[in-house]
Amino acid sequence: MKEEEMSKVTSATRYLLNNGHKIPVAGFGVYQTDKAVVPSLVYKAMEVGYRHFDSAQAYRNEEETCEGIAQFLAKNPHVKRSDVFYTTKVGNKRHGYESTKQSIEESLERARKIGYIDLFLIHSPYSDREKRLGTWQALQEAVDNGQVMSIGISNYGVRHMEELLNWDGLKVKPVVNQCELQPWLHRLDIREYCAKHDILMEAYSPLTRGEKLQDPEVKKLAEKYGYTPAQILLKWSYEQGFIVLCKTANPDRIEANFKAVDDVELNDEIRNAFNNPDSYKTFTWDPTVYEG
Repeated sequence: MKEEEMSKVTSATRYLLNNGHKIPVAGFGVYQTDKAVVPSLVYKAMEVGYRHFDSAQAYRNEEETCEGIAQFLAKNPHVKRSDVFYTTKVGNKRHGYESTKQSIEESLERARKIGYIDLFLIHSPYSDREKRLGTWQALQEAVDNGQVMSIGISNYGVRHMEELLNWDGLKVKPVVNQCELQPWLHRLDIREYCAKHDILMEAYSPLTRGEKLQDPEVKKLAEKYGYTPAQILLKWSYEQGFIVLCKTANPDRIEANFKAVDDVELNDEIRNAFNNPDSYKTFTWDPTVYEG
């Protein structure tokens, strides 16, 4: 993505996927969020402007995420279902053709109040070649059947992507690869491969699960320019051209996080501090290096 294109990114930006669909650049994630509060958090996120929501079978809150979306759409008829982008993921224990087919049906049932699933990802490569490709076959069929609009991958390293893209059964390309990405984890090899194959990068844990929000250098930089640590970390991700998934269970932070792309202007001092391409610091799991 060209620098001038990145500078024009706003909270309303939608990136074009390789299949013609568009994805909102700002996403709201519900990982490790109590299902009891998910509908109200999703509703609040929609109030402030989020239109992209990211769940997973493993999160056990797919139905609650869709409930929050459905409640908002019912009370705000000017916002259409087509304005919203809902993602879920095949759990690691559901890999393999038959198991994935069944799990897709289960996720569709949990999404019944919003009608369909915009994006279905393989959550990670944690199985084996036969099961991974069987899972992809089931996802391809869901696209063919019109149940799912787009399919993609998550936590895939270059080796896993080569396995999929070189498979003779490939009919539907992945549209995104969702990985942990932040200033201490640039993943240049994965990004280069994805760019070459027209696969967008989606960043989860852009706030380092909170660990770098208390970093003295990050705090000093943020305070110097009148921002919060979270705001400058998020803006960095947007400037990289990522689709950015932000997660918070604090309603008061939802709007500030959403507006970071609009309200924050990074400068060379901040960019240089975050220019750590050789760093490899993860704050979550890292299936990209899985060799099975």
